[in-house]
Amino acid sequence: MIKKSFTLIFMLICLSGYAQKIIKKTIISDYADDKRDIKIYLPEGYDSEEEKNYPLAVVLDSELLFDAYVGNSVLFAAKDKAPKQIVVGIEMAKTRKKDTYFNTTTGELTTDNKKFYQFVKDEVIFEIESNYNTSPFISIVGQGTSANLVSFFLGEKIPLINSYICINPLFSDFIGQQLQSYNLPRYEKEDNTFYLYINNSTSFSVDKQTKIGELQGGLKSLEIKNLNIINDTINTPSSISAISEAIPRALNQVFQVYSAISKEEFDKNIKDLSPSDAIAYLENKYLEIDFLFGSNLGIRESDIFAIEKIIMEKENGDQLLPFGKMILKLYPSSPLGDYYIGKFYESSKQISKAIVHYKIGYGKMDPADPNADRFYENILRLGGR
Repeated sequence: MIKKSFTLIFMLICLSGYAQKIIKKTIISDYADDKRDIKIYLPEGYDSEEEKNYPLAVVLDSELLFDAYVGNSVLFAAKDKAPKQIVVGIEMAKTRKKDTYFNTTTGELTTDNKKFYQFVKDEVIFEIESNYNTSPFISIVGQGTSANLVSFFLGEKIPLINSYICINPLFSDFIGQQLQSYNLPRYEKEDNTFYLYINNSTSFSVDKQTKIGELQGGLKSLEIKNLNIINDTINTPSSISAISEAIPRALNQVFQVYSAISKEEFDKNIKDLSPSDAIAYLENKYLEIDFLFGSNLGIRESDIFAIEKIIMEKENGDQLLPFGKMILKLYPSSPLGDYYIGKFYESSKQISKAIVHYKIGYGKMDPADPNADRFYENILRLGGR
């Protein structure tokens, strides 16, 4: 209970802090036959003059989801679990039925649904990408019938969206055939990463739980390399609570690649790799972060330490030299690169070279650093001064 209270307080601080970063715009639509209002959240530190890009999240049902999504995006970014995002919310309070209520007889979108779909695809996304620094990664979020509309974006011949988040979805009875018609395995051929999040909930009627459960079961059987299927079930008596829980649960999965290496990721993907493959994995992880999210993080020190044991203990430490050089290139002022190079020369009995690099590394350290004395012990141990 105390932990939940602290999270709630943090969220409230985030919500009060971002109010001044909201931009309201009206788009005169060629598709939706009227003026449509949107809200745009720009993350803290956003500067149009800088060459830094941000993932874009398009949030349908803005009056219901926008604040919750933005609050969670701020929290995840503050905890280094996701990149900062540009969030655009589309107001639908007066037009939800027209925009998203599909033909229940056929499951097809109505003429008005198709117009709204084109509005989102060709006008909203175009407006944001034309005027703000966005990365290639786009999420689209909907709930209820707007979640059903989100699922139609999976059918685009050239995928436009990376992350499809369907919260408390009200799908048509034909959703299975619809997804099958999209030939989802074709996503394997795309040089990109995609996510489909769908939640079930104990707050739904038995009939709805059964239908979503059957859909999730069918999706679970698919093994598509670049399309990550995220089936979720939220245990709560309230559908409103399910919405508030689904957003952070979806973000946690969608931006998992951005996070520092967890024990689960290490055990699943890294622990059995050779040293050279572990280094390549680390480099590729951060190349993907940079490409998808526009976040040039370098490499977190915690992730360097995560693969350190593999580099040191496998193959007689032969990969310590390229590992150290990689770190020196990323962090020239850090002693870490020199430390690993020193370890390489020490293990290969090139003591004078090892001492030189240990001294260089020690020279980069603050004498007040509690690790400085331990670092200097490497020099003394090899007979240096």
